[in-house]
Amino acid sequence: MNEGDTGEVVENWLYLAAIMCSLAVIAMLGVVITLILRLRKSFQLLSSEEVPFQNKFAFWASIVYAICPIDLLPDPIYLDDIGILFAALHSLNKAAERAGITAR
Repeated sequence: MNEGDTGEVVENWLYLAAIMCSLAVIAMLGVVITLILRLRKSFQLLSSEEVPFQNKFAFWASIVYAICPIDLLPDPIYLDDIGILFAALHSLNKAAERAGITAR
């Protein structure tokens, strides 16, 4: 392989890495948008008397965990924060369904 071929290989790898990073950013944006929409719908459930306290507490505890600087995974990796918040939202929504409440 001569110098021209080596430069082309490096350029191709950089191009591939840029595409992979772009796809990861797009996927993360999709997750964030979904999370924001679910949060918006769930805020009305927090003021409902029919939703049990423990489900409301789990939601607020997950918010505190997401803000807290101590994490299960290092901060550049938000999978644990997002996963815990999704689990709390799921718990809150299931409790509201059992109580006959639907988020609009």
